[in-house]
Amino acid sequence: MAKYPTDRSDDTKTNGSLSVIIAARNEEKYISACLDALLGQDQVAGPVEIIVAANACTDQTVSVARARDAEFAARGWELIVLDLPAGGKLGALNAAEAQARGAGLVYLDSDVRCEPALLGQLAEVLAVPEPRYATGTLAVMPARTWVTQAYANVWTRLPFVNGGAVGAGLFALNRPGRARWGTFPDIISDDTFVRLHFSPDERIEVPALYHWPMVEGFGNLVRVRRRQDTGVSEIYRLYPELVANEAKTPLGWRGLAGLFVAAPLGFLAYLSVHLSVRLQRRSSDWTRGR
Repeated sequence: MAKYPTDRSDDTKTNGSLSVIIAARNEEKYISACLDALLGQDQVAGPVEIIVAANACTDQTVSVARARDAEFAARGWELIVLDLPAGGKLGALNAAEAQARGAGLVYLDSDVRCEPALLGQLAEVLAVPEPRYATGTLAVMPARTWVTQAYANVWTRLPFVNGGAVGAGLFALNRPGRARWGTFPDIISDDTFVRLHFSPDERIEVPALYHWPMVEGFGNLVRVRRRQDTGVSEIYRLYPELVANEAKTPLGWRGLAGLFVAAPLGFLAYLSVHLSVRLQRRSSDWTRGR
């Protein structure tokens, strides 16, 4: 993973325009807080457009999002809300990209909350001619259940997550980077697909935080982890040429022992989820489980 540039004495520009793409399906409970956090961005020099790609919504996601139009217009930003009849995140991303005009593309989950400096830092690192992938520093939101809290305590300590520019819930690309593939294919793990199109040296994690919720409860953790594992396996099978960019550091026995010593309850929760996924590998339950 490349380092975030702290020396700004060169001629790097921070005024690149951004398109923020939010694929949303029945997110009326979350979309307003997500948009509030975007309106609170305080270090963005260039124009920003927000594209909410609402797909097959049966709640008030579209009307709730459209009600914020005047607030974005007052800032000189544009809010575009697409009301797509067909469901599916990948189709929603493709539809939003067809509208996007920004030099940088930010892909954001509707339940993520961005801290004020995030968009400005992303715009800065994307404003280069070379292909670039960027994300913020992931912070898991406080959990309501003890098992999710324990699981997150270990998950956030994994080398892949801790400093690995993992991009769960938020990733960003410049246009040269986005040119590496065509439309999004019909796959499970869009974040893995995107991240593996970039070598570790092309991936940057900026310091600004984004707050990402982890699903609550043991059963939901198992279902989501199973989907994640299946999605990664699908990428490995369909796009084997991308695997070289994974660059995961294996834990090994010493690393596992370190996790157990640091967070024994979390280690047991993490191990229990892992074993349950392996024992139920053939299940076809894709419930997100939030």
